[in-house]
Amino acid sequence: MRKDYKLEKRKYIIGGFITLIVAIYIIRLFELQICETKYKENADSNAFFRKTIYPSRGLMYDRNGELVVYNQPAYDIMMIPRDVAEYDTLDFCNTIQITKEQLLKRLHDIKDKRLNPSYSSYTPQTLISHLSVRDYGRIQEKLYRFPGFYIQKRVIRQYNHLAAANVVGNIREVNTRDIENDDYYKPGDYTGDLGVEKSYEKVLRGIKGEEILIRDAHGRIKGKYNNGSLDVSPISGKDIVLSLDIELQKYGETLMNGKIGAIVAIEPATGEILAMVSSPTYDPTLLTGRVRGKNYRKLVDNKYKPLFDRSLQAAYPPGSTFKPTQGLIFLQEGIINLSTAYPCYHGYINGIRVGCHSHGSPLTLLPALQTSCNAFFCWGLKNMIDRRSKYGSSAKAFEVWKNYLVSLGYGYRLGTDIPSESRGFIPNSAFYNKVYGENRWSANTIISVAIGQGEVLATPLQIANFAATVANRGYFITPHIVKEIKGDTLPQKLLEKRYPTINQEYFKDVVEGMRMAVTGGTCRLAAIKDIEVCGKTGTAQNPHGKDHSAFIGFAPKDNPKIAICVYVENGGWGASYGVPIGSLMMEKYLTGDIAPERKYLEERMIQSNTIIYSGVRKY
Repeated sequence: MRKDYKLEKRKYIIGGFITLIVAIYIIRLFELQICETKYKENADSNAFFRKTIYPSRGLMYDRNGELVVYNQPAYDIMMIPRDVAEYDTLDFCNTIQITKEQLLKRLHDIKDKRLNPSYSSYTPQTLISHLSVRDYGRIQEKLYRFPGFYIQKRVIRQYNHLAAANVVGNIREVNTRDIENDDYYKPGDYTGDLGVEKSYEKVLRGIKGEEILIRDAHGRIKGKYNNGSLDVSPISGKDIVLSLDIELQKYGETLMNGKIGAIVAIEPATGEILAMVSSPTYDPTLLTGRVRGKNYRKLVDNKYKPLFDRSLQAAYPPGSTFKPTQGLIFLQEGIINLSTAYPCYHGYINGIRVGCHSHGSPLTLLPALQTSCNAFFCWGLKNMIDRRSKYGSSAKAFEVWKNYLVSLGYGYRLGTDIPSESRGFIPNSAFYNKVYGENRWSANTIISVAIGQGEVLATPLQIANFAATVANRGYFITPHIVKEIKGDTLPQKLLEKRYPTINQEYFKDVVEGMRMAVTGGTCRLAAIKDIEVCGKTGTAQNPHGKDHSAFIGFAPKDNPKIAICVYVENGGWGASYGVPIGSLMMEKYLTGDIAPERKYLEERMIQSNTIIYSGVRKY
């Protein structure tokens, strides 16, 4: 009998098709049961409720053991959308003191994938954060009326001293970027924002715990699963000891009240920051609780920019506080020695007016530092930049000059442990080639950089660090705000000595010149009884208004305990505000009080105001 080959072929086709369908089902079942976790999570969520237990955030103390930042309990209303049944929305709103419109908007925002990309009806969502204790008490009593809602305990920051807001920072709710960058975070979590809270976030935040609760068929919590044997306890964040002296910080903020500017004080031997004042400042409690967002917007809109940390973000012309750097460079390069004298013809050099004030002429380095002679340092720069027999060209000479400044801590970030540090600006020869054309500029063209003007910019942190470098006679340790992490070690890079490319022997000469400025020069107001103070004034020209007042100094002269920079915008002469504020800060730190005969100076600084108000001063 003849075979029907078409029928035979059809049999294999049908068999293959059935085999393919079975294979697809098997693969899909494998994906659903083994690979896909969504359905398992959904099934688990019917039987179990995994509740996050948040750790206590690390505390902050000052260098003397004074508690600065601590925690206070806070409560959030959480919801699991799929578990929410019918409830009395009016009763709910009245209980927590919100309107029905606010509730509906919040529910809408939670489900909006643009605002809340990780939304799932099976996972906890934050409905209302930072309940007051009164609201928490009311809602706790009625919680059984609102199925699908529960209370999550958290912590908010509180402050023992209403100071150092720019240093300690604050905490805020995480955003989408935070969640994408770190899988530690879930929607509704909090993270450090600004200051130490931000830079030491991973140290302070601790490790979350988890509590596994079991549900009944109606979703009601019936107790701990397996008697809590699978629960994970949270691990508290590590406490931090700040290098800050909180009393000195508060004193600095008092002196700077009514002024725009900054104070940075450093312990030279360790690089530890003793005070870091940015003015105007703000009350750190404004950025806590449910009003944080509203207050943050007000601070952002404030025309004096209190959130802008002028101590390490503002880049200012350093003015005459820059002159000691020039003396060091000229000595190192052999441009001058201690006997080299330059004339000052009423602030003229080679027909170029650089401005100056009454003093003897000609001068050598030490009296030039004492009297803050502009002409001396301009002559020094001219003789360096235009010395082609030594350097080959002005551009090459200028690169040598710039590299010394970089080694002294200018022009680049120092690497402090507070975020958002500015690098300031030290121009290089390429910059001037672009501005004036290659080989079309000389020392005369850029002469103002010798006295900390022109294109030179520095942060108060960099200027204070230079004062610490001189105090140490030729080295510095990266300025840092954290002295100790309890149970951990500081990064080694914050503890290493850094040496400029200038021989240490030259620093003693600059120290002597800065001492002379206090005993009989521009810094006489800095003198403190029985303490040898070294200092240097700075008056930085300001094209937008009154000149800025600046000061650097350290004390005592030998074995110095504090180095400081003060910068007051629109303060005028360095001796007007920079010197007295710097001197008072050093006296307060070294002696604990201000001598009776200098109380008048303290009162004058506290009462003075350089911020522009209508009818007082144009700013």
